[in-house]
Amino acid sequence: MLRFSIRFGIIAIALSFAYTSCSNKNVSEFSSKGKIDYSLSHDDELLLDSIQFRTFQYFINERHELWGAIKDRAASGAPISIAATGFGIPCFAIGAEHGWISRDEAAQITLNILIFFKESEQSPNSISTGYKGFYYHFLNMKTGKREWNCELSTVDTGLLLMGIIFARNYYNGHNKTEKQIRKIADYLIKRVDWNFMQMPAQGQYAYTISMGWYPETGYHRMGWKGYNEALFLYILAAGSGMKDIDKAYATWLESYKWYTPYKNYSHVAFPPLFGHQFSHTFIDFRGLQDSYTSKKGIDYFDNSRIATYAQREYCIDNPQGWIGYDSLCWGITACDGPTDKYNFDNKIFYGYAGRGTSGRELNYFDDGTIAPYGPLSSLPFAPEIVLPTARSIIQRYGDKIWGTYGFYDAFNPTANWVDNDYIGIDQGPMLIMIENFRTGLVWNYVMSDPVIQSGLKKLGFQYRN
Repeated sequence: MLRFSIRFGIIAIALSFAYTSCSNKNVSEFSSKGKIDYSLSHDDELLLDSIQFRTFQYFINERHELWGAIKDRAASGAPISIAATGFGIPCFAIGAEHGWISRDEAAQITLNILIFFKESEQSPNSISTGYKGFYYHFLNMKTGKREWNCELSTVDTGLLLMGIIFARNYYNGHNKTEKQIRKIADYLIKRVDWNFMQMPAQGQYAYTISMGWYPETGYHRMGWKGYNEALFLYILAAGSGMKDIDKAYATWLESYKWYTPYKNYSHVAFPPLFGHQFSHTFIDFRGLQDSYTSKKGIDYFDNSRIATYAQREYCIDNPQGWIGYDSLCWGITACDGPTDKYNFDNKIFYGYAGRGTSGRELNYFDDGTIAPYGPLSSLPFAPEIVLPTARSIIQRYGDKIWGTYGFYDAFNPTANWVDNDYIGIDQGPMLIMIENFRTGLVWNYVMSDPVIQSGLKKLGFQYRN
């Protein structure tokens, strides 16, 4: 049982702050030089405590009772998401570190998850749980088998494996449960056949990791290429012995788009914020450069910092005139949306979409929808603009955007719409990135892993001078 009581409600905490504008700072120098210096006040700590605690409840309550695997979303009837489960594994450890559950409870839930994936069916059967060490994107909550004819997913399996890598380093005790966690984690990590998912040597996706595989039709027509949320996937595959990984990574890098949407905001662009966050939930890129970022004089942590500022600048600019957008209200990323039922005049709204923006000329599905997890998952990159934004949206919209598991997934002031659901792959990064900013917990245990260290070395990552 949860043994932690929040003495202050999130709304009360937020409203206790004086409302202050976050002025535009000079951002001509974005290099973090390996660290962002930002001191949290007592009120900041209370705010983050409340957000993390409520978000943690999602993973406690929206999991399979026996297997521990995490639902895709809180809505009734939602399937298991293997990516949400990957994010969830360190979330249980975060809960233990904060005293919200015991370490023994966190370890047992984690062991249940690993046992489920170890014992589930691995075969080319179209209704199995996985194949070649990979797993289907969504699994049925009752059977544990493939749901919705979805793909055998590389990136979602990768996120699950990153959670497992965290677990085998964090649970370092000598009791039976933690020993079993390490043993099964080793097995699951080694079982993956990365070469099975490599694209052909010819074509625009040469050697890259395929986005997935379908038992009915075979490989996805596209491979992971260009800057996006799959950066970690190449590090994981490299450290796991994937063949021709140097050629695969070269193809990945060659299609990067270096973009300058506003003065001083040059970066490798990917419009949705989650693409600048997901890899960073597990891997600490501060000070690490590959061949591309070394030439640009930044690292991927700096790149995410710049992308965060660029999105905020877009919302200040607000070229489409959406209600709410400004320096203290932003967060354009993949999330739920109002759908076309809310269309009026010339305003068009979307449902779930990969929203994002890197500037006026590079934006996707921007319809005025704001996802609170967007800025909060960028907390380590830019706390000086993220914390004022979190306070501001609470002050403006209050408990309309806050529920059982903290911030609802999204809201849209122009459409006068607020989501009534929570999504696991949005909840997880928010909780983890807040913790990484506060303690470095997940980074510390993942970065010590030999697979990650080997992968970084094989791809040519080095620490900056």
